[in-house]
Amino acid sequence: MGKFNLCQKLAFLIFSAAVLEGQGTGAEAAEITSTYTKIRLQDCSQTEPASKEGTFGGSWECSGFQGQKVYVAEGDLRMFVSFGPSAAREPAAAQTLPNFNTINETLEWRLRDGVAFATILRWFPTLDDSGKTGSVLIVTQLDPGGAICQIARIDAQANKNANVLARNVADRLAGKHDCSRGPLIEGKPGVLH
Repeated sequence: MGKFNLCQKLAFLIFSAAVLEGQGTGAEAAEITSTYTKIRLQDCSQTEPASKEGTFGGSWECSGFQGQKVYVAEGDLRMFVSFGPSAAREPAAAQTLPNFNTINETLEWRLRDGVAFATILRWFPTLDDSGKTGSVLIVTQLDPGGAICQIARIDAQANKNANVLARNVADRLAGKHDCSRGPLIEGKPGVLH
């Protein structure tokens, strides 16, 4: 290889280190992607019927990403959505918006290296007696054992970039949020004030 002076050897070592670092050591950031499933109550198993007095509309168990359990319930014209093997007992099963509301059927799952760690679901709260509705994205962290809860709410009409905000908060906070604090309001509060 011929003779190298000290500067050439140092340059070679720096170049070699840079090449090895570029090849990765397994410590690089995980790949985050999204996938989507549908919540269609007619395709779900009803686990509890509506109450006779009409305040509880029933509950359902649906299948989500890779067969994960999705719990959906309706009570007093408000929806509740939770996840996991004990979904009905997780904090998310008791969380809803204060106004009467419904949910969208498209459920976004945030995946880190193919493993779901959060969901994003659009909710439609009633704004007034005229029947007008708002649009709110709710981010839920998927941390079983008492920590599946809503971590953020984004008014999708007040924020042009609501989907980006929802994904960013999911990627940043899911798995770290203390459920006892309740969900954060991200972006302009709009109807969430």
